[in-house]
Amino acid sequence: MDDRDVISDAAWAFIAPLLPSSDGRRGGQWRDHRQVLEAIAWRYRTGSPWRDLPARFGPWQTVWKRHDRWSTDGTYARLVTAAQAHADAAGDLDWLVAVDSTIVRAHQHAAGARRTPGGTTESQDLAA
Repeated sequence: MDDRDVISDAAWAFIAPLLPSSDGRRGGQWRDHRQVLEAIAWRYRTGSPWRDLPARFGPWQTVWKRHDRWSTDGTYARLVTAAQAHADAAGDLDWLVAVDSTIVRAHQHAAGARRTPGGTTESQDLAA
């Protein structure tokens, strides 16, 4: 494993079987899933735009398309569910939930405030 890699071999052994297969699909050979996941992790870790992915990850369009597809087809949801189930079975997951009941009131000029035809929302103007 390279010192810049994010996904360990043990984690990859868990993740790999849960990812979609290219069997039975049209088109050529898919880029390696591990390389694509490393690129997605690199992008989120650095906060860089997709177009600034290093060349070692391949074309940024490939990485973005795979990320977009996995976001919409439920691949990420399956990964999270499987990881939670595995951690829960091993006793590594604590289901303690903390809820914050703080209320933050926004000013009437904040987004979502009621608008009047004249463009003003001042309370004294509305009363008049």
